[in-house]
Amino acid sequence: MSVLTETDERHLRRAIELAAVAGEAGDGPFGSLLVDAEGRVLAEEVNTERTDDDISAHPELKLARWAARELGAEAAAVATMYTSCQPCGMCATAIERSGLGRVVYALSTEQLAALRPAPAPTPVAYAGPALLAEARVPFEAG
Repeated sequence: MSVLTETDERHLRRAIELAAVAGEAGDGPFGSLLVDAEGRVLAEEVNTERTDDDISAHPELKLARWAARELGAEAAAVATMYTSCQPCGMCATAIERSGLGRVVYALSTEQLAALRPAPAPTPVAYAGPALLAEARVPFEAG
C-alpha cells in the first residue's frame, strides 16, 4: 500500500461520509467521489441499489460511467477515485475500462467481509463458446 497524503485522507473521509448517507437512506453504506489532478471534486455518488431497485447502482460504477462519458483520456488517467470500500469485480472492471488512473479505498474486501459476511453466491451455469463462425461475423465486419 502506498502512503496517503493529507489530501488523500480528506477525500477518503468524504467517501466514508457519503457511505453513511447511503446507509441512512436504507442502501448499503458505500460512497465514492472522483477528484481531478488538482484535487478538485468532480463528482460524488452513493450506493442506491435498494432505493433505485438496481443491483448495479454502486457508486464506483456510476462514477466510472460518468468519467467515461465526461472526461477525456488524459483527464481520466490523472483522476483519482476515493471510495469507502475496495471496488467489487464489476466496479473494478468498469474503472479500468473508464481509464481512471488511481483508486484509493478505506476498507478492503476482506475487512468488509469480516464486518458484514456476504451470502453464498448462487451458482450460475455457463455454456460456450459456441457458434464461432456466426459470432465472429460482426467483429470481422467492423
